[in-house]
Amino acid sequence: MKLRQIEIFHAVYVTGSVSAAARLLNISQPSVTKILRYAESSLGLSLFERTKGRLVPTEDAHELFVEVEEVQKRVEQLRRASRNLRFGQGRTLRVSVLPSLGLGAIPEAVSAFLAKHEGVSLELHTAHHEDMVRKLYERETDIVISYDVPSTAPVGFSWLGKGELVAMYARGAIECEAPRLPLAALEGHRFITTVKSGPMGRLLSEELDKSGVMLNDIVSSQTFFVAAALVRSGVGVSIVDNFTAQATAAPDIAFKPLQPAIPFNVHAVYLQNRPLSKLATVFLKHLKTAFEAYRLSL
Repeated sequence: MKLRQIEIFHAVYVTGSVSAAARLLNISQPSVTKILRYAESSLGLSLFERTKGRLVPTEDAHELFVEVEEVQKRVEQLRRASRNLRFGQGRTLRVSVLPSLGLGAIPEAVSAFLAKHEGVSLELHTAHHEDMVRKLYERETDIVISYDVPSTAPVGFSWLGKGELVAMYARGAIECEAPRLPLAALEGHRFITTVKSGPMGRLLSEELDKSGVMLNDIVSSQTFFVAAALVRSGVGVSIVDNFTAQATAAPDIAFKPLQPAIPFNVHAVYLQNRPLSKLATVFLKHLKTAFEAYRLSL
């Protein structure tokens, strides 16, 4: 099948009629009908049956659609990448960040960077770990600031700094004079768990299993920001990254690094075939400075 035939078949299959497919693709109905017939002829298959004014896919069409759907996704990705390349030209740096990093360290780095680089613009996007590689491939972003570096994708990375997981709780709810809070001190408290929050959640889960500490999970949060908000609302105690804890600090909320420590790294991730630009390299220097300041303030 030619690409245009794939597009027509996909549109008719999804919409259920020639007229709807024509509107979707912004072409005439006769064109849709003609190309669809060519597709059936070249395949030697009947793809649709007309029933009560609608085109009902045949069994062959259902099987073909599974493969066509993958091709169509790649075509859409190519189109988005082309648009992003066209509109992303110039002195614009596009950066995707995890929600927790976007609260404190990133804004400080952006402020310092723009103060020294007039005429430069930044586009900041929120990214979750599962979206990192897709955003890079589709040219939605130039860099992803992340804890994790995908091991199976053709990406390069630059180390930016370190962070730690910390306990976050209402001031006075836990008595501890030591500089670090033992994980066991959280037992018996209503716990807002973050074990499903990507790589950091896995680190926490591994440490809890290793230490044998059993926490009273009452709420599960996939983002540290929401977990911190729940702590501030009096729901319970939680473990979040130090960037979230410091950026959302309040007089009535305390946070303290854990014993044993649960550290992690922060990286800038980019495609191997698209090395960092000079603009990106300068911006990452500001980020390293910001992350270092957060680490020293723990």
